[in-house]
Amino acid sequence: MTLSAQILALATGFAFVVLSAALLITVWRIIRGPTLPDRVLGLDMLVAIAIGLIAVVAIRTGFNLYIDIAIALGLVGFLATVAFARFVLARGLSPERAAVEGGAVQVKRASATRGKSTQRKRKGGRR
Repeated sequence: MTLSAQILALATGFAFVVLSAALLITVWRIIRGPTLPDRVLGLDMLVAIAIGLIAVVAIRTGFNLYIDIAIALGLVGFLATVAFARFVLARGLSPERAAVEGGAVQVKRASATRGKSTQRKRKGGRR
């Protein structure tokens, strides 16, 4: 085995390890993601990692047809991301975000009410 083949084997092995770790972290983010846009972004990242894995397989095996498969996956992934974005946009404000923003509004109202009650106490109970 020549030196260049050893370097290529070492580099592709390292790429497999790094891309596999990235794949696991991305899947965890998709499962855990607090909002729908987070999950959509995770799915887009998953497609990019899959393209990277396919490219590494193509380099390791020397079979160039894998590159065409990676290009097709990239196009399909782009269209899927656009479709998800249109879905999120048509859906409006997500329920998770509405709950978070609704909670912020309730906190603001509560603090405004507290401020009024302290003003009442200072004025001797008059409104």
